[in-house]
Amino acid sequence: MTITTCIFDAYGTLFDVNAAARDVAAEPGQEQLAALWPDLARDWRRKQLEYSWLRTISGRFIDFWEVTQDSLDWAMDAHGLHDAAMRARLLAVYKELPAYPEVPEMLRALKDEGKTVAILSNGSKAMLQAAVRSADIGEYLDDVLSVDEVHLYKPHMRVYDLVTDLFDVPQSEVMFVSSNGWDAAGAAGYGFATVWVNRAGEPQDRLWSSPHRILHDLTTIPELA
Repeated sequence: MTITTCIFDAYGTLFDVNAAARDVAAEPGQEQLAALWPDLARDWRRKQLEYSWLRTISGRFIDFWEVTQDSLDWAMDAHGLHDAAMRARLLAVYKELPAYPEVPEMLRALKDEGKTVAILSNGSKAMLQAAVRSADIGEYLDDVLSVDEVHLYKPHMRVYDLVTDLFDVPQSEVMFVSSNGWDAAGAAGYGFATVWVNRAGEPQDRLWSSPHRILHDLTTIPELA
């Protein structure tokens, strides 16, 4: 099998979703957040995903930035954080999440090999453009695909169709990389060669399909392509 096209999930895969809570917690005057930021980050992310799935199931799509705000509001409420300034700061930092350290070199290596490289994300176009710009990785990407185009969230099959529709490539030539086990499973069931980047060492999801490879970070992705 020849891989011609490498597609990456964005949040948690290329961009560190824990960075917003972690970085704001380290700022002066954020002692309350500093005491619990890992729990806030976990619950924020969990609700963000749950809300995306529920909105797809119910046919009530809103863009991912609204989902991100709603999930933060839930998480802050759950942890007794009622601070409008803190909320605004967390959201501001989330718009400019850093890439994981290995990302630029990994993407550069794929481009040097002549691969087509793109993002396929639940994120809104505006969110993704801001993150790509902040992380300074735009030069390595051929495109940035958002679910805004179909008003559905992953792992709906129509989202993965965006890749084959745009690049006119057979599923067997696509390697899809995600830090979300359910996303890797969805893409594998769709027909992509998939890599689950299991940074947290979580157990594998029991779903209709399984990722083909499991890694702990993105460093060796060019060796698989």
